[in-house]
Amino acid sequence: MMRLSQFSQSALRLSSQNRVIVATLLALVVGIVLLPASRVAAQQAGVPGGVPPVNPNAAPFAPLSAAEQQRLDAMLTAWETQSNGTKTLECQFQRWHYDLFAAPAGVHAEKSRGVIKYASPDRGLFKVDQKLTFDGMKEGKPQYSEKPGQFGEHWVCNGEELLEFDHSKKECKIQQLPPDMRGQKIFESPLPFVFNLDAKQIKERYWVRQVQAPKPGMMLIEAYPKRQEDRAQYKLVQIALSQDTFLPEALLMYAPNFNIKTAPKWDHYEFVDIKRNSISQGLLNRFMKTFIDEKPPTDWKVFRNAYHPPGPPQMAERPTAQPLSNQR
Repeated sequence: MMRLSQFSQSALRLSSQNRVIVATLLALVVGIVLLPASRVAAQQAGVPGGVPPVNPNAAPFAPLSAAEQQRLDAMLTAWETQSNGTKTLECQFQRWHYDLFAAPAGVHAEKSRGVIKYASPDRGLFKVDQKLTFDGMKEGKPQYSEKPGQFGEHWVCNGEELLEFDHSKKECKIQQLPPDMRGQKIFESPLPFVFNLDAKQIKERYWVRQVQAPKPGMMLIEAYPKRQEDRAQYKLVQIALSQDTFLPEALLMYAPNFNIKTAPKWDHYEFVDIKRNSISQGLLNRFMKTFIDEKPPTDWKVFRNAYHPPGPPQMAERPTAQPLSNQR
């Protein structure tokens, strides 16, 4: 895996040159929790240094050529095929949050580590186990510490319910899934398309293109969200995939209002210790009960309501003005 700084610099340089907003195709790590847009919006990241199109529903780059579209379709189909073969998956992740107003350039303002777990088609977990925040510089080195009462995200989908755990408030919000959504692929997640890639849905919801990767053996995907609910969560995502396995190596996600001068915020994820289909079918039931079907502690407050999926995607249009990649 490439170093954090190496990938960050390559991705940011690529974004600055092309002025594109990309919304991650992280369709394989693990199938995870359906996620309301309001929750992710506070933490996700956005577009590198570009000026948004006058029409927010317009495509952010010029139409792909026939050859480019053919290559993209073939890649998405291969990705979907591999993704559909994933029955269980788990991995560790590290996330660096950058905010140039909260920490010096090149220094992350927060660092989190956590775990993602998934069992096909509709059970998953996303949990931040540790969150460190920047305290300042000492002898030229950044200092970090855990702050009392500050916790990261914790989401669970057990196939029937979506659970959001708020450890600071000792509250759990539970959304009941309607019967017609149970047993189906989970498309919404704390990381877009993280699991169970559906190529058709991806192209319906995102402007997608493949760009030159910063190193051999890697594929770099960019996607712009078409739907307002998605644009409220992130402006751009870049996902680096292994060319051989289609498993994600890194992900950069830029805040909805990202601007390198006025709102310089983005998240950088790296995924390690990825275990795909390591749980045998005979142990699957035990697997589900031990770390997917989580329940809140008895002294927590529990709020229940029905799940309300986002509305249909807004129809996006082809650009009528200069493509974003050429704007300054």
